[in-house]
Formats: sequence, structure tokens, C-alpha cells
Amino acid sequence: MTVLTRRNLLKATAAAGLAGIGASTVGKLAGLAAPVPDPMVLRTASIQAELMAGAPTKNVLTYGEAGMPPVVRMRKGEPFAARLINGIDDPTTIHWHGMRVPNKMDGVPFLIQPYVYQGDHFDYAFTPPDAGTFWYHPHCNTLEQMGHGLTGVIVVENPSDPQFDSEVVINLRDWRLGDDGQFIEQFRPRDAARAGTYGTVRTANWLDQPQYDAPAGGLVRLRAAITDVTRIYAFRVDGAEAAVIALDGNPVPQRFAPDALQLGPGQRLELAIRMPDDEGAIVSLRDVRGTKPKILTTLRSVGKSLKRDLRDLGDLEANPVAVVDFAGAQHIPLALSATAENVAVDSICGSLGYSFWAINKVPWPGDTPDPTTPLAELKLGKSYVIDMENLTPHAHPIHLHGMSFKVLSSSTRQVLPVVSDTYLIQPDEKVQLGFVADNPGIWLLHCHIIEHQKTGMTSYFRVV
Repeated sequence: MTVLTRRNLLKATAAAGLAGIGASTVGKLAGLAAPVPDPMVLRTASIQAELMAGAPTKNVLTYGEAGMPPVVRMRKGEPFAARLINGIDDPTTIHWHGMRVPNKMDGVPFLIQPYVYQGDHFDYAFTPPDAGTFWYHPHCNTLEQMGHGLTGVIVVENPSDPQFDSEVVINLRDWRLGDDGQFIEQFRPRDAARAGTYGTVRTANWLDQPQYDAPAGGLVRLRAAITDVTRIYAFRVDGAEAAVIALDGNPVPQRFAPDALQLGPGQRLELAIRMPDDEGAIVSLRDVRGTKPKILTTLRSVGKSLKRDLRDLGDLEANPVAVVDFAGAQHIPLALSATAENVAVDSICGSLGYSFWAINKVPWPGDTPDPTTPLAELKLGKSYVIDMENLTPHAHPIHLHGMSFKVLSSSTRQVLPVVSDTYLIQPDEKVQLGFVADNPGIWLLHCHIIEHQKTGMTSYFRVV
């Protein structure tokens, strides 16, 4: 199987279609737009792929012609364009997870944009204001489409970043496969009502424990995105000195060792790893959560030692996220809970047929043509603090579209004041998340355990 690890830039013949986007919608957060570049083509396709030994899996979904979705590379502050062409028999869209894009580029069907049906296309264009690691996926029939492979990593580069000797990008995800290597049911209702339905085959870059070479004694920038629909990870690095340098696309205020660091679906991790000096030495990235720890990927030292020092690595440049006015911020209460309704809910985009979860006592699957009222109407440019409480016995990675928040406090532990778009809230935890409503439009807030999202734990803000 050929694994795609870099973007495939293709010139589009329909430049007039992109012209319809208009300069005013490109780079909303980054000032006046430069001319729209030729688009990268992301064509959905159904393929066969060997996800487990000796058993090619049918109906694996990807962008492109073969292998996993490409790593999409952009540059901070430079216009980017992509054309989604739908080649599968299921409507789809693209959501640019964690990226502060203009609202009409956010990829939420009907709430933001129409379906892209088989044979149709949609043109996305924006200027990324932030550097870091992000990812892209559908926001339509998400459990099926993401579960079958439509999840790819985004790297937004910053020319002023410190110099590394190597970079490794990892797409972490499970697959629900039977013994014959074919897809089985994507969820079980009894699991959806708890922590979620786990996959049966675990991969990194669609492979089982892939190994990558890196310069001995060099500094490696390892970017990992959890694109899984359910699994929460606890990361540890064995065999080398390692430091967390960024989380969810933003530099951490203080670097620390990834000692069983827990991150959930939708979150991203950036590590600086100092490779061993000895040729052939192995470094492993492991998930140590639960009863079945697993080596996710390994790095092998090659060549003569570069004798780099992790302490000499410069800081990453902070992204231009607005500073919260804590004193003048308005507070928004937000309670995560289960619901006893357990009834089927009509959906335009792949209902699971149940309501197990709720936000502020309202279960909403997020795919109905008549959505619930927003959690709040926010004023553009004003500061807000979300007072979020988890009333359930399960962890929930809560993701906010279109804006970034700062973690202010937790009732259960000391937290770093990181800037993020996804927070993994623990059972019975109360947390405060501060942000500036600096991006106009309708922005979803939902659990990124997809079964929880699709069975009620979804809502939205309106920024005007």
C-alpha cells in the first residue's frame, strides 16, 4: 500500500468557480487577502487498503487515489485553496479542525454550507492565521465517513520556527474490522451511551507500529493528531529525552515531559525528541492508557551523531490569539449530562437513532435542518468565560469551532494556561475556558467522541 505523506498539488481548470468565493472571504482573520492560489484537489474515493496483515479491507475512504489522506501543508499568513470533489456515493464536506477560518469555510452541512453530493465540488479558500498541527475531516455522516478513513493531518508551517533535524507526522486512528479484515458495525448503542465504541485495529499512518529513521543525536519534531472517533490516549516516550512543545496547534507556556499525558479525539500533540547518539537505537511513542498499552510508532537513530541539545531549542512563536479580558468577561454556564430520552431523532446527515447525551439539558445531534437555539448570542470582540461542568462518569473532548480558548482553571487539578480548541474534561470536573468572540458566524461546540456528538452532545454559539 502506498502511503501519501505530502500534498498533491493539482491545477484546477475551473478557476471561475474559485473566483466566486471572493477576496472578502479569504483570510478573514488575517487581514486583506492575497490572490487565491491554484487549489489543492481533495477527491474522495473508496479504495481497498491493507489495514491488517493478509486481509485487504474494502470500502476504505480516502482523499486521492490510494493510501491514507495526504498531509496538507500550508504556511501561516499565506492564502490556501482546496477543491473538494466528491467521488463517493454519500454527501460530504470538509471541516478544518482547529483552524480559525471564515465561517462559510467551516464545512458544517446546512448550518454553514450545503452538501457536496457525488460528482459535485466545493471550493474552500482561506488564509491560516495560526501555525501548528491541525486536521481535516467530514462533518457529514461523520461516524461512517471518519470511521472508514476520511481523516487527514494539516501542518501549518511558520518560517520563524526553530530548526529541527527531522519531522515526523503521525495520523492516529482505530478501525472497526472483523477477523476477515472487513468493516463491522461502527457503533454499539450500549457503548455509545458510555465511553464510546472502540476500534479493533489500531494504526499510526494506517500502519501497525511504523518505524521512521531520524538523525542520531538530532532533534525531531513529532506531530501527532488523534483522528480517531472514540479513543483517548495517554502518551509516553521511551528511549529518548522528549518535551511537549505544542498542544492543539499552539505552543505550550512551559515545556514538559509527556508522562502519560492524556489527550482525546480531535487533539494534537507536538513533541521535540532528542534522538540517541548510537546508530540503530530505538525510540518509541507509546499509548499507556488502559489495560492494553501499545507502541504507536518508533524512531531509529541513523548516521553519525549530530550532538544536538534539547535545551538549545528556541521557542515557538505564539499564534495571534486575542487576549481575554477576564475582568469584563461574561460567563456562560455549560453542563454536560446524559439524557433519558433515548429516542430516535430525525437527521439530514446520518442519525444514529438515539439521544444519550445533552448540553444544558438539550440533546441535539447537530445534523437537523431545524437546530436548537444557540447556547448564547455572542457579541463580536467581547470576552467570554465558559463555566463547563461534566456531570457524567465519562471523559469528553469538547471542541469549539472557529475560535481558540485559554484554559483558566480546573476543579480537579492544576492546569497549564494553554490555548486550544479542544478540552478533555474529566468526570465530575468543572473547568473555565476563556475566549474572545472574534470570528463572526455560527460555531459548533460538541464532544469529539463522535457517538456522543451524534447522540446529543452538540450545540453552537452565534457571534454577531
